Amino acid sequence: MQGLRRCSNDVVHLGLSTSPPTPNPSSLSIDVAESAETRIRRLISEHPVIIFSRTSCCMCHVMKKLLATIGVHPTVIELDDHEIAALPCPPPSSSAVDDDKPRNNIPPSVFIGGTCVGGLESLVALHLTGHLVPKLVEVGAL
Repeated sequence: MQGLRRCSNDVVHLGLSTSPPTPNPSSLSIDVAESAETRIRRLISEHPVIIFSRTSCCMCHVMKKLLATIGVHPTVIELDDHEIAALPCPPPSSSAVDDDKPRNNIPPSVFIGGTCVGGLESLVALHLTGHLVPKLVEVGAL
């Protein structure tokens, strides 16, 4: 497994493909014996706010800006296309209209306190309804 590769100050590339590990001074830990699913679940449990994204995802950028405006700086993990399948699926939507849509794990996906909030639309909805800040306080991110 490739391990973690720092792409910028706040984005880390999570290499889940098989190749020799490369040393990295990152604060995120890697256990090369872990499966991709186990590694992602562990990272979710270790970080109060974590975003899984594709490289150069504009929606992820907006998510980071929204959270930074509130005072939260999430851990951002960039996944390759073949790594996306390891993401846990978001919870079912509360809207009856969305019940017919298949739930999938397409990034960006934000997890707060170990729970999948969903994508950008869900994060903005939480913010506009006034539920985002209390949730962030509850998990110790604020």
